[in-house]
Amino acid sequence: MMILGVDPGLTRCGVGVIEAGANRRLSFIHVDVVRSDPHMSQDLRLLAIYNGLAAKIEEFAPDTVSIERVFAQENRNTVLGTAQAAGMAMLAAAQRNIPVALHTPTESKMAITGNGKAGKIQMERMVARLLNLNTLPTPADAADALAIAICHALRPAGALEGGEREQHLTPAQRQWAQAAQRANHGRGVKRGM
Repeated sequence: MMILGVDPGLTRCGVGVIEAGANRRLSFIHVDVVRSDPHMSQDLRLLAIYNGLAAKIEEFAPDTVSIERVFAQENRNTVLGTAQAAGMAMLAAAQRNIPVALHTPTESKMAITGNGKAGKIQMERMVARLLNLNTLPTPADAADALAIAICHALRPAGALEGGEREQHLTPAQRQWAQAAQRANHGRGVKRGM
């Protein structure tokens, strides 16, 4: 499965492409940053982000587009631009009938390191390790995009519903799945509904 990860941003929008093969073997394909000029009007900046993302989707024809879910920040303008860039990624995927998945930074950290509060350098090292890269991915936006793609590939969907599936999980995936299951039980949410 080809996964295109997006770390949305209005000035710099990270794009990372990986392939998830048999037994969740991950392969690095591409990493880049789509940029917009901060001196341009908002509409033209969004158009630049959309066009850049659409070109990446056309080039790599992913099976899924995985986007970092926007979370609250103190700077309202940053949140607004990030949310708009995420919307451009969703639009570009939807126009091509490509499924979209949204993952929070905490989900990504948990899936990759087993620690939802992992630091940036720890994440970059694990991304490099999981993708067999000789150097840490840069810039940070690109590394985050790869992390979101990896998160989607490693997500333990339904992992605890059957013992045979659970035995194929890494310790980090198992821990993430158990934490998600505890959280769902605490809220009265039933899996599979």
